[in-house]
Amino acid sequence: MENFKFSELEYIRPDFDAFVKELEDTTKKVKAANSYEVMRDAMLEVLESSGKLEFMCTIAQIRNTLNTTDEFYEKEVEFITVTAPTTMEANIGLNQAILASPYIADLEKEYGKQLLIGMQREIDSFNPELVPYLQREGLLTTQYQKLMATAEIPFDGQTLNLYGIQKYFENPDRETRKKAFKAYSDFYHDNEEEMEKIFGELVDIRNKMGRSLGDENFINLGYKQQGRSDYGQEEVARFREQVREEIVPLCEELYKAQARRIGVDKIKVYDEKFVFPDGNAQPMGDDDFMINKAREMYHDISKETGEFIDYMIEHELMDLKNTPNKASTGYMTYLTPLKAPYVFSCFNQTIFDMQVLTHELGHAFAGYQAMRHQPISNYYSESTDIAEIHSMAMEQFAYPYVEQFFGKDADKYRFAHLQEAVTFVPFGVAVDEFQHIMYANPDLTPKERTYEWRKLEQKYMPWREYEEDEFMERGGFWYHKLHIFLYPFYYINYTLTTMGAMELKKRYAENKEEAWNDYMKLCNVGGSLSYLETLRNSNLAIPFEEGSVKKAMSYVKDIILDQIKDM
Repeated sequence: MENFKFSELEYIRPDFDAFVKELEDTTKKVKAANSYEVMRDAMLEVLESSGKLEFMCTIAQIRNTLNTTDEFYEKEVEFITVTAPTTMEANIGLNQAILASPYIADLEKEYGKQLLIGMQREIDSFNPELVPYLQREGLLTTQYQKLMATAEIPFDGQTLNLYGIQKYFENPDRETRKKAFKAYSDFYHDNEEEMEKIFGELVDIRNKMGRSLGDENFINLGYKQQGRSDYGQEEVARFREQVREEIVPLCEELYKAQARRIGVDKIKVYDEKFVFPDGNAQPMGDDDFMINKAREMYHDISKETGEFIDYMIEHELMDLKNTPNKASTGYMTYLTPLKAPYVFSCFNQTIFDMQVLTHELGHAFAGYQAMRHQPISNYYSESTDIAEIHSMAMEQFAYPYVEQFFGKDADKYRFAHLQEAVTFVPFGVAVDEFQHIMYANPDLTPKERTYEWRKLEQKYMPWREYEEDEFMERGGFWYHKLHIFLYPFYYINYTLTTMGAMELKKRYAENKEEAWNDYMKLCNVGGSLSYLETLRNSNLAIPFEEGSVKKAMSYVKDIILDQIKDM
């Protein structure tokens, strides 16, 4: 399918019953195999079938997020959500047969130990009791996502979605910013009861899943679902504390400087995105302009990125424009049989658009490379705690090209983007700690959950002030973070990987060729190594070690503190 375009790909409802039968037949072949080659080829054949099945599921899911009101794909995604978990028991049976094979040493020799670790992790994360829970979890997360996607917020004579209203958070008029944030807040407040019910049931279901595997709650299973094999809760807690000690004071200093710069006594929540008194940087052109400039940039960065961006555009593997009923999210996913990544987001004519073109395409470039360097689909996707280094580092590598997108406001973009990269980290660790509290304390009432978020804001974001907004004052801000609903325990990855991205930023400035080579190692290795092994392979530090946060952030800290002196 060399000349495919995403819009022309045919969708055929996946046949899960046939796949279960193939899994069971392959399990028998593996058990009866009289040579390594027979066992391996049986495994590879079912991996190919699995890729084709996932391909159809992914097409349906993408088209559902493109238009969450399309009834056909809404029903297909519901079918997939309910039916896909029914294949898991047969898949676990195959994993068990492979791991029990007398040829397991040969398999490890050819493909490495991560393949076997991944299989064992799947076994440890499943029992048949989970199936109805997984089905219900999928339906609840779809309900939340549709609620967000179909948001209609009346403002400034328009009806806006959640991405559209956020453009006004950067408006030079403070009263407009305040009203826009209040309109945004009111959407969540108006839907608070439904979100309370969705999240309350998700906590209950996920904790039942954890208990069915012998744990006290969901947390251990959540870590396994994120593919974590060489660190745990204690390491993450130490990292969060380093953030509180090292980055929170820096953020306070940055927001004090911002208040002086924009002429207010104290930054309120609706001021946080307004960085310059004469207005933030804005793209010089429309959506198509931004994509064309991105193509020029990626051709200049390297031969590989040039080939990649051409491939993405020619095969319609990006949908970035903001349209009604489009899901309020951004993601990269895999069309495995085509060895093609796919990128989804919503432009809103702010600096966010440049972040999309670098962040999500950073993910996609890593996937594009891994799919061309790794021998099996298990390794096309890296662990989630590595994935965000690809994206965040690519954001930093784009700094020399910002003039092409923002013209005379290029320096405004660079400063605002770097400040946001720093000030985001405390919010990110707060999201992570919040989830630990939620699953460890399932008896909290909805309002008590919300208050726990407010306490974490005071701990990690002491500058955060709401005004005349009772809902946000009592902790309602957490409801907007879809990862809490859809991807439990993912969010810490953004903060861990910020450290790696900032290391690469420093090294890119000092020795571009060497830093780029290590970045390419990071991309090409895919998921074939563990988290710590991947970091070491690319000469990156371990963020859990004492002093690592201070060291990783030192270069950026010097840059940004020096810049605010002249503003």
